Amino acid sequence: MSIITFIIILALLVLIHELGHYIFAKRANVKVDEFGIGYPPRAKTLFKRGETTFTLNWIPFGGFVKIFGENPIDVDPDSPEAKRSFTSKSKLTQAGILFAGILFNFLLGWLLLSISMGFGVPRAVSPEAAATLENVSLRVLNVSPKSPAEEAGIAPGDVITLVKNDTTTLETLTPEGLRGFTTTSLTPVTIAYTHGKTEKTTTLTPRAGIEGDKPIVGLGVELIGTERLPIHTAVWEGLKMSAQSAWGILAVLGGLIRDLFLGHPDFTLITGPVGIVGAVGDASNFGFSYLLSFTAIISINLAVINLLPFPALDGGRLLFVAIEAITRKPINPKVATWANVIGFGFLILLMLVVTYRDIVKLF
Repeated sequence: MSIITFIIILALLVLIHELGHYIFAKRANVKVDEFGIGYPPRAKTLFKRGETTFTLNWIPFGGFVKIFGENPIDVDPDSPEAKRSFTSKSKLTQAGILFAGILFNFLLGWLLLSISMGFGVPRAVSPEAAATLENVSLRVLNVSPKSPAEEAGIAPGDVITLVKNDTTTLETLTPEGLRGFTTTSLTPVTIAYTHGKTEKTTTLTPRAGIEGDKPIVGLGVELIGTERLPIHTAVWEGLKMSAQSAWGILAVLGGLIRDLFLGHPDFTLITGPVGIVGAVGDASNFGFSYLLSFTAIISINLAVINLLPFPALDGGRLLFVAIEAITRKPINPKVATWANVIGFGFLILLMLVVTYRDIVKLF
């Protein structure tokens, strides 16, 4: 189910990104030859609208819009269609077409965050927020690997409804109360919890040596409530969170690039498709509104990453347009093509490295 949800989310984000390029290109009267979901080789021609062929391709992690004249070599200056090529337009129009995908991903993130805040988003209970939160419950945030809780099948998002042992029942469900039951002795603890819409009960025996010498059952829990905002507040808070997320992502990427040049990059800061599938599953366990917020953050991630001035990304192509605007000379098409090929190869290599690390973490 997580894989299906991930594919749907990825398809949505790619569709929105490429739709931005497509709409801006069409409004600028630039010919669009192909709108592809996934990277070639082509799996199927979906349909054709006007001069644009919409396709589904075999490599699922991406998409593209093939805009006529992005490569000047492909344009015959004497042909009637030359005036509808990408390179025939002003540098400002070219930049607008390239930036449109980034803009659409950011706007989608803002929209989804605003919607989720209007429906109600999970939030940790604090003295400041306690009065405004609804449906407060003790939720599982994480489960330690190879712990009694993992072996019993408890998952992030589950709601703890009862904690007791042979002599005592925990009257007020709190993180501190649960820790008191499970870290003081090896006495079995009975835990009732809700998994989705299913009520379950299990008995866990705390075990030492999982995370240090203290006996634990392996549950990370927090009191979580739902916070709903009026629509006008949700829109404003959604914009602020989108901007904060974008800035935070930019700071992380900046640090990663710096460390890469220094020779000690920390790839644990990057999650590949395999890791995202797991995160999607965890997010969906917390409800539809939380999954919307998670999708919003991924969309904002894509916007920021595509803004980086790196070949094969929109930011790299924007850099080329800026250089041509300043020098008033076109960049050698062969140089641009090879830069994009090398850049794309580097991104694929990075994706393979990160995916390998994600798979190793699973085992």
